[in-house]
Amino acid sequence: MAYWLVKSEPSTYSWDDLVKEKQTTWSGIRNYAARLHLRNMKKGDEVLFYHSNEGTDIVGIAKVTKEFYQDPTTEDDRWVAVDLKP
Repeated sequence: MAYWLVKSEPSTYSWDDLVKEKQTTWSGIRNYAARLHLRNMKKGDEVLFYHSNEGTDIVGIAKVTKEFYQDPTTEDDRWVAVDLKP
């Protein structure tokens, strides 16, 4: 099992949003380094959820529930997404 870090501005998508939804698709990432990390995430890996800009804290630990697949927010097959749950 590996450990990863994801970050989000709480005003855009917060840890509380993930807890309320119980699962999310981590999509819309358009950074090449982050894309490589998403491709290496395996089911069951733990993910530290970091709030950027406000508080700048790790606010929760999520798990990868589905390994990388085509990002549903784009038709460009270079970009991938993973599914996470709290």
